[in-house]
Amino acid sequence: MDIVVLAGGLSDERDVSLSSGSQISNALIKNGHRVLLLDLYIGMKDVREFEEAYRLYGKSKYTYRVPKKAPDLQKMIRENQNRTNQIGMNVISICQSADIVFLGLHGGIGENGVLQALFDLYQIKYTGSDYKGSLLAMDKIVSKEIMVANNIPTPEWWVIEDYDEVNMEAPAVVKPNDNGSSIGVEIVDEQSQLMASINQAKKYSDKILVEKKIIGREFSVGILGNQALPVIELIPKEGFYDYSNKYQAGATEEITPANLQPNLSKKMQQIALKIFRKLDLKVYGRVDFLMNSENDIYCIEVNSLPGMTPTSLLPQEALAKGICYEELCQQIVELSLEKY
Repeated sequence: MDIVVLAGGLSDERDVSLSSGSQISNALIKNGHRVLLLDLYIGMKDVREFEEAYRLYGKSKYTYRVPKKAPDLQKMIRENQNRTNQIGMNVISICQSADIVFLGLHGGIGENGVLQALFDLYQIKYTGSDYKGSLLAMDKIVSKEIMVANNIPTPEWWVIEDYDEVNMEAPAVVKPNDNGSSIGVEIVDEQSQLMASINQAKKYSDKILVEKKIIGREFSVGILGNQALPVIELIPKEGFYDYSNKYQAGATEEITPANLQPNLSKKMQQIALKIFRKLDLKVYGRVDFLMNSENDIYCIEVNSLPGMTPTSLLPQEALAKGICYEELCQQIVELSLEKY
């Protein structure tokens, strides 16, 4: 097949996406497909069709390493003549002329449903969930409300919109409402630090989610098709599972399958499948959890386009199930084509 792997974009998770896109491209090339890695924001100026773009710019192997810090998007905009249009030149026409687009995007319009809705209008086939599920999962506040409505335990939370009236107590976790990769997330243990953390998160989102801090172990459960993959436990060597600990090799110990009692693993997998379906997600995703010392399980958030970097969780969970990286990418393509 002719496959565009769409990555990058004008998102705080741009670098993570380019790393994911490179790995996905390499896997699909090994599977025998003709693959073009395309940056959603940059696009291509001189070509409009997949065939010509592949002939001029197709590679036999792609590489990209995630820097320790999130990208400076304003600098990137300035370097591109202050262009804020998030879809680069000829991206739509190149994607239209491919058999399917593998969405290697994270954050921004690639994950909040906007791009999915646009592709539906242009009748472009793409991997993963449609615009509805993507929108619901990306909005942390909405997804938590859906959890509560379906009796899925999640930490108590507050929504901050009026920054002159912040009436809550530390310890807490401050999060931008619609960002990923833990960008802008801070754990606040002292009341005096709370307002500064909220102001920092405001750089990434107009709405801020402040959760009650749950002290315990961190887990994640991947979903592929209609099955929950083995539970993975995350043990950062320092701090919590933040941007740096997620994407720098060796920063976090990841145990798959997690060292859990079978009944707890099964319960976590059942919850993951339940919220995945309630959010109307499709093909694949990832659900994150915390568990306290009393084995109470809390669902934290849901990811409709989980990372596919060398250190990402979903590929590790799939491997524990006997699914290698190349086969994982192939299954995502095939399951996605079933939507059409």
